[in-house]
Amino acid sequence: MPDKSTQQPPVQGKPAIVITGASSGIGQALARLAVGEGAFLLLIGRSQPALDDLAAELAASGAQAAAVSIDLLASDAIERIEGELTGRGLYCDILINSAGFGVFGPAATTSHREHLDLIEVNIRALTDLTLRFLPGMVARRRGGIINLGSITGYAAGPNMSTYYASKAFVNSFSAALSAETAGTGVTVTCLEPGVVRTAFFERCGVGQSRLMKLMPRSSAASTAEAGWRGFKAGRSTVIPRGINQLAVGICRILPRSAITRFVGALQRPR
Repeated sequence: MPDKSTQQPPVQGKPAIVITGASSGIGQALARLAVGEGAFLLLIGRSQPALDDLAAELAASGAQAAAVSIDLLASDAIERIEGELTGRGLYCDILINSAGFGVFGPAATTSHREHLDLIEVNIRALTDLTLRFLPGMVARRRGGIINLGSITGYAAGPNMSTYYASKAFVNSFSAALSAETAGTGVTVTCLEPGVVRTAFFERCGVGQSRLMKLMPRSSAASTAEAGWRGFKAGRSTVIPRGINQLAVGICRILPRSAITRFVGALQRPR
């Protein structure tokens, strides 16, 4: 008789790829790459028109996709995502946590509410989604998670204190889960880019800082391609481009106090 401990549980429903932050930037670019998996794409974001446009684009290439506007700050956001899957007879096979935002300016003078909202989206929602869907992936011995971290997670960021700290959490959390899931058939990958040409930096105002102007920018498409290739190869961490890898290496070598002063000097609001 077969060993029951090695038998996989019956799979109920069809596989889906859940993508948060799909309405723009890296999340949108990852959605375009995920079409090749042949799974249903559940596109989550705040802009319904942008999501509808993306869903129509993906459908034109033969993909099945649904665009659902959900604000991850809502108290029932995660339950709504689960409901969207259940109502369609789907299960989360791949989770892409790409949603996030930043707050630029001194912590003492910027909005208290915005800092707490940042933590809710960048950390709590990402963690909640991950912990809800990861057990099923491990039980099925397939699937995986792509979390959008950042090279900023290797430094302290004066004038973007909560954002840098949130990415440190994502980087660390993802690395730990990658180690925990080794050998289970599940891949957890943290995509850690540097400055990317998206609306993110302009929305929070940091795009005008000297640091952002000095750092070379990459495109959302090339960043997503690097992350997707790394995920498919089973890598735990993907840091696109040599310049970003160099920046991380410097952060690891130099004292935190020196890096913090450097970032603070170049990221000072004008």
